[in-house]
Amino acid sequence: MPASDAIPPIVLPFVSDKAKKTLDLVEKFVAQECIPSDTVYHAQLGEGEQRWKGHPSIMDDLKERAKKLGLWNMFLPRNHFKEGAGFSNLEYGLMAEYLGKSRVASEATNCAAPDTGNMEVLAKYGSSAQKQKWLTPLLNGEIRSAFLMTEPDVASSDATNIQLTMRRDGDEWVLNGSKWWSSGVGDHRCKVYIVMGKSSPHEKNPYRQQSVVLVPADAKGITIHRMLHVYGYDDAPHGHGHISFKDVRVKDSDAMVLGEGRGFEIIQGRLGPGRIHHAMRTIGAAELALEWLIARINDETKKTFGQPLSSHGVLLEWIARSRLEIDAARLVVLNAAIKIDGANAKAALKEIAEAKVLVPSMALAVIDRAVQAYGGMGVCQDTPLANMWAGIRTLRIADGPDEVHLQQMAKRENNDRRDEVIKRLEWQRAEADRILERMGVKKLRSHL
Repeated sequence: MPASDAIPPIVLPFVSDKAKKTLDLVEKFVAQECIPSDTVYHAQLGEGEQRWKGHPSIMDDLKERAKKLGLWNMFLPRNHFKEGAGFSNLEYGLMAEYLGKSRVASEATNCAAPDTGNMEVLAKYGSSAQKQKWLTPLLNGEIRSAFLMTEPDVASSDATNIQLTMRRDGDEWVLNGSKWWSSGVGDHRCKVYIVMGKSSPHEKNPYRQQSVVLVPADAKGITIHRMLHVYGYDDAPHGHGHISFKDVRVKDSDAMVLGEGRGFEIIQGRLGPGRIHHAMRTIGAAELALEWLIARINDETKKTFGQPLSSHGVLLEWIARSRLEIDAARLVVLNAAIKIDGANAKAALKEIAEAKVLVPSMALAVIDRAVQAYGGMGVCQDTPLANMWAGIRTLRIADGPDEVHLQQMAKRENNDRRDEVIKRLEWQRAEADRILERMGVKKLRSHL
């Protein structure tokens, strides 16, 4: 069945014919070219330090193929950017689900994080000179980038805690401090860092103290101390670096994005759509895990207690629950994408938070069922399940931990609805009392 035939009917009116055709191409490209290439990519990475000194050549082949198919830069929504392929957030969300089934597919189509979010920052907030220097080669897939926000010495879930200092010295900014979980800095093609730091510590408004600057990856004073492991995976050649800045100098006119003190505005504009991208790729990973689960229970060589695995009710229940959970989560994400398309990310804060919290937990549950079905094979390198679980587990922390989003959602829900809810319930109780009195019926319960 073509991918376009599987679009949920409730969102079908929002999907163009062009997007349907592209979606079918994406599904075919991922299934027939990217997923088989995942194994080749891993083999070409090799062993040891050489994994950080280049990148698998299969990626260059896939990029050329993706360009010829027109599967390039699909992520930039048409109602906000002119640089993309002309799709909405919803339409790209449907495509991102299929990209999430493969390790290489997102990069092969130039739709990989953190480049996607960084390109959105440059396209939306960058100057003409910044776009020419950094955005154009990123859009062409000639270079890669990194996003530096999280710090090792503070609780970075509250971004007002950020301590990396940005001190003005004439027409330059001088940066000092540390960053970690700086995804992408290990890649030899990474040429620019998008860095958030504290530029105005004396500003009374804590959300106007931060700025975002562009720092060339080869700037003097930058030290990459190590690559961090994610449950044992170092994610070469991409990597997540622990970095220090010592008197790193960048020119204000070249580096400052949008303006001093505008860091929070930029970051919020970046992270909203990025969370939807992550969520839809994660839906795809959950679908892949379900496929592996189905394959396992139908493997005729795997029998327990003399019976095929498919005869055990608990495993069939796992498939049913996975199907329900994936389909429900997909609708939550697509709803958020539609809300963003209708206005912007700020107007869809609740919907984005719902997707961000719900989807990774759902996917982890589905993957864990598949792991359990495979037993020892499920936790080793012989399936993609262990690596998928490790990567998706980080999403409950990345782009703001679940707890922050849940707290903000609860506060918003309570503040927006408490007065109206209390007033309505009080009126309904009073109206019930009036009806009881009029009809001469004795009130039996005090809460009615």
